[in-house]
Amino acid sequence: MTRLTTAVRGLVTTLAALLAVTATSAPAQAKTEPRAPDDFVALRTVDRTIIEEMRYITPHNFIGERIDGYRQPLCILTRPAAEALHQAQRQLLRQGYGLKVYDCYRPQRAVDHFVRWAEDLDDQTMKDEFYPDVDKTRLFTDGYIAARSGHSRGSTVDLTLVRLPARPTKPYVPGQPLVPCYAPQDERFPDNSVDMGTGYDCFDTLSHTLDPRVQGPQRANRLLLKTTLEDLGFVNLAEEWWHFTYRPERYPDTYFDFPVSARSLAARP
Repeated sequence: MTRLTTAVRGLVTTLAALLAVTATSAPAQAKTEPRAPDDFVALRTVDRTIIEEMRYITPHNFIGERIDGYRQPLCILTRPAAEALHQAQRQLLRQGYGLKVYDCYRPQRAVDHFVRWAEDLDDQTMKDEFYPDVDKTRLFTDGYIAARSGHSRGSTVDLTLVRLPARPTKPYVPGQPLVPCYAPQDERFPDNSVDMGTGYDCFDTLSHTLDPRVQGPQRANRLLLKTTLEDLGFVNLAEEWWHFTYRPERYPDTYFDFPVSARSLAARP
């Protein structure tokens, strides 16, 4: 009986030790986050004059809430893309304009968030502004949502032009009335950018960069942004006037998932 009791006590002690090791190691693993490669930088360290209005850390986006993976309002890009934006900014400043970025590097977990939202057909909180004429069942078919994004490779940026001096954009208050993103500029959500014909992230064919219905100053503004960036190595996505990718890409086949935060760029030990 004594031998059995001793054996049982030994087994219990061993199990307790194993549980203790598991309990102490699990939190350490949970806190481990992927880091950016060394050639990713915060845009503000390359050019502080470019305005950063990072939409996906705010509720003013097509989902209506902060997007997974956005920890700080920070534009992160590969260094060549950031330096090319700096050159574009220098050229535009001489003409009285400046750049404003809405989104830069986008972690894969954010793209996964988009996909989950698109599959939830009952969630149409922001429809009246961002996709008023698009049935949510068609978001994948029409190419508005995809399982992968070039933003996750680090050389793609969503941006616009502002006329200087630019006043701050009035913050969005959740629950306020929504206006279609293609409404006249003085009716849709107030943005301190020039008039591009639609707002940012407008799920509509009017967002196609060279849509023939967009003429006059709106078309001129789109072309100024497009030609300035293309002369410096960027390629525009024809379906989105705001979307540009710097070529050649440093990571054309890699989709990163480190969070958008200064910590992701911290030096490695």
